[in-house]
Amino acid sequence: MAISVAVETPLQDDVRALVSELNDHLLPLSPIEFQFKMTVEQMAGADTTVFVARDENGVAVGCGALKDHGNHVGEVKRMFTRPTVRGQRVGSALLEAITELAKEKGVTRLVLETGAGPGFADAYRLYERSGFTRCGVLLDYPDSEHSAFYEKWLALAPAQ
Repeated sequence: MAISVAVETPLQDDVRALVSELNDHLLPLSPIEFQFKMTVEQMAGADTTVFVARDENGVAVGCGALKDHGNHVGEVKRMFTRPTVRGQRVGSALLEAITELAKEKGVTRLVLETGAGPGFADAYRLYERSGFTRCGVLLDYPDSEHSAFYEKWLALAPAQ
């Protein structure tokens, strides 16, 4: 299957539907108060770049975003691929696009928060295969048994 990944606005009906599927997917996996979701309106903010993966027919099959936190820190947000395309490297393609943009923007540390538990095993594999390693609590997330944190250094931290 041919997949294309491009920067797009999340304010499209098909991308909204994709994010809604992601939200539905996450509901049974961890308590709602430990699901740190961005709305599509937040995803459309100036600090966030959204990538959409589309199949050869133009159907949105995955998404992911880069949120710029300043100070050379970027965060991977809203990673999701539809179950029908899992195992076909769509997540890897999205994560690669996010990482390349982060490098272009001067991000030296790429971080992410994801859920904890067996329902997130595929996400862990994706992140670890892409060079992310587990780390401690980051940004303003609470320290919780419901979260797992990852980081990937893209370059040496700039001198302060």
